[in-house]
Amino acid sequence: MSHPCHDDQLNHLKRIEGQMRGIQNMVQDGKYCIEILNQIKAVRNALARVEGNILQKHLESCLRDSLAGDETFDEKVKELLAVWKR
Repeated sequence: MSHPCHDDQLNHLKRIEGQMRGIQNMVQDGKYCIEILNQIKAVRNALARVEGNILQKHLESCLRDSLAGDETFDEKVKELLAVWKR
């Protein structure tokens, strides 16, 4: 089975990485708690968007391909649930 390319998410991940460095600097500089929390929330939302995009590709590509092969739908659902429960 081939895996889809997620290169389109790299810019988002690099932006998130920069935001994380910004949060570290805010903490080191003793910035106001609410300002730090706002930035943390922004990073969490950005990560959730990347996660959703990758999940969508997985469902559209990997899941569809595996169901055409030997794997069953139930096995793929268990795999997804195991990731989600972590």
